[in-house]
Amino acid sequence: MRIGRRMFLEGALIAGAGVISPSLTTAQPSKPLARQIPSSREAIAAVGLGSWITFNVGDDTALMDECAQVMAAFFAAGGHMIDCSPMYGSSQPVIGYGLEKLGHPKSLFSADKVWTSSGASGPEQIERSRRYWGVPRFDLVQVHNLLSWEAHLKTLIDMRTAGQVRYIGVTTSDGRRHDLLEQIMRTQPLDFVQLSYNVVDREPEQRLLPLAAERGIAVIVNRPFQQGRLIRRLARDDVPEWAAEIGASTWAQFILKYIVSHPAVTVAIPATTSVDHVRENVDAARGVMPDPAMRTRMVSYVQDL
Repeated sequence: MRIGRRMFLEGALIAGAGVISPSLTTAQPSKPLARQIPSSREAIAAVGLGSWITFNVGDDTALMDECAQVMAAFFAAGGHMIDCSPMYGSSQPVIGYGLEKLGHPKSLFSADKVWTSSGASGPEQIERSRRYWGVPRFDLVQVHNLLSWEAHLKTLIDMRTAGQVRYIGVTTSDGRRHDLLEQIMRTQPLDFVQLSYNVVDREPEQRLLPLAAERGIAVIVNRPFQQGRLIRRLARDDVPEWAAEIGASTWAQFILKYIVSHPAVTVAIPATTSVDHVRENVDAARGVMPDPAMRTRMVSYVQDL
């Protein structure tokens, strides 16, 4: 049974205490903000872990161990979702290496993608990805950047029906193909949609995020830092002193708090190679979340820099 917008927003309030409200709110300090997946009401930590570029380290054991350390810190901080794709080079086997080294943490929410122009080869690719990860099944499989989306989505719907995957979705990045994405969101039985969104790339606020809430579709935000470009740009200036009101001491936390405080956003997936940064990122989902007035202030401040 799919859950409507009103029920979803009410449930999100219960799950996370971080949905926008008339005043600043504080989440439980011991756990990061959790958001509910609208189609099931399962709760998931609002900051996940991406692997694009950062986990593509080949078979260098030292670098693979560093990725495993990032994963260990992520799980220890309360994170759940790790996202990957066949497009990401060696990232899938590197994740599998880390999961095996960590004893396959039960808190993992595994999210991967199908990325091939051939609809017929989709199931084989998904199975190969699953073996790389070493998981019994994926929690979520997504059609990567809408490539051959009609054929792959049919496969994913059948897999979900058969219990071979728990959730299905589609992805875009860098603000591309939003018209087609909107069409798919309106007509297809999606659990998740993945898109790019942050304090400067706010176009999804106009149509896609409200539509996701209306349709009961969870939202994953990729490239929250524009692959680091946004943080490098903002780092020329100090984080404003008033950001302490929402517990943001770094630009990364400032950006992530803006993203995950939108009630339609389920999880943001910044990528990193640093243990310190992964802890910093997950910590952005703790404590006070921006209310509408604070979100407006954050946008204005960044625009004026």
